[in-house]
Amino acid sequence: MKTILVPTEHGSTMVSALDTALLLAQKFDSCIEGFPLRPAVADLVAMDPDSGLTMVAVKENDAEMVRQAETLFRSFMENHNIAVRAGEGQATLSWAWLNDAPSGHDFVGSYGRIFDMIVLARPGDEWQSPSMITLESALFESGRPVLIAPPNSPRSLGTNVLVAWNNSTEQARTMADAMPLLRRADRITILTVEGATVAGPSGEQMARSLMMNGIAADAITLKPAGKRSAGETILAKADELGCDLIVKGAYTQSRLRQMIFGGTTRHILANAKLPVLMAH
Repeated sequence: MKTILVPTEHGSTMVSALDTALLLAQKFDSCIEGFPLRPAVADLVAMDPDSGLTMVAVKENDAEMVRQAETLFRSFMENHNIAVRAGEGQATLSWAWLNDAPSGHDFVGSYGRIFDMIVLARPGDEWQSPSMITLESALFESGRPVLIAPPNSPRSLGTNVLVAWNNSTEQARTMADAMPLLRRADRITILTVEGATVAGPSGEQMARSLMMNGIAADAITLKPAGKRSAGETILAKADELGCDLIVKGAYTQSRLRQMIFGGTTRHILANAKLPVLMAH
């Protein structure tokens, strides 16, 4: 995980996203690259063809977003004594800034394809909030894993890992993406929640597969207590075990179904207080 992308926008949640990215970068001597994340013009305002005033206001607002994002990113790196990337050789602990990134959240998904990890702040409560649009672009368009930072900066990352195993293709893909972190973890728990799985190999079988790769893991299965959902069960167990990372495949159910009826992915996105590594 030598290359880390952090789409940057001005806001309090970005501090945790940058802190999470730094924890990851320190493990692998990675380069953290940022760029200004801002909506496309169509997302900001309905254009008035008879007036140029709206366009001027949009351009001024866009320039201010870029300035604030770059100031936040650069100040963070300078305050943590992280060096600017020197040349295009092997990555070391460093940072870089992309000046000419276009507006629009789709860029996260396309540009993210060349990075080992994309780090984002946890989405807001509204399903159509800009941060959710950004996350979906990263998950469905980049083909890369996404590390979602909690609202408050974590103190550690990937030492005590909870794998939310549901037997699915999405979870298998996420496990493969998480292997560099799993190899460095001190403790791994593979949790299966009864009634929240699809047809596929069990958590015990996944644990045996990890053991063949030299990675020790404990497999447990829990039945949700009372009316507790699978998402609630996963977060409660992660808190009980003192975990500092959840590894979970995203959207085994469709996004539309989760939006209407709820789902494990959506619950964890809305409520996790620790970093979550997701892929689809």
